[in-house]
Amino acid sequence: MAENKQVVLDAMKAAGKPLKGGEIVELSGLDKKEVDKAMNELIKEELIVSPKKCYWEPK
Repeated sequence: MAENKQVVLDAMKAAGKPLKGGEIVELSGLDKKEVDKAMNELIKEELIVSPKKCYWEPK
């Protein structure tokens, strides 16, 4: 799981802009369920934030 979190975080950082969930799935190459799990953990750990509804970026 920690590996997936890092993949999601790296994809978000590489994009350099807020992303929607679907874009994160495409960039990371992970399954949507895995991205959702990783994002939920990243949110709990306050490593990602939502600058506007449905978009996410690293904190």
